[in-house]
Amino acid sequence: MGLIAAIIVGGILGWLASLIMKTNAQMGVLANIIVGIVGSLLGHFVAGVLGIAAFGSVGSFVISLIGAVILIAILRALGFFR
Repeated sequence: MGLIAAIIVGGILGWLASLIMKTNAQMGVLANIIVGIVGSLLGHFVAGVLGIAAFGSVGSFVISLIGAVILIAILRALGFFR
């Protein structure tokens, strides 16, 4: 059940991040899931380095979303998105 939940939440996070960064037309479902999951890991890592703790589900969701947005920005800087 944990893997299925990670895929669903990752897909939602990746989709929301792609809407924020205006790359939604360039990303498919698989890319949204990957960006959401990897972005979540990145967001929690950066938050931990900065000493920011996520309280509850909403805080964790927000940090994960910020991480996914950061990941798309990095990918855009590397030339994966225009």
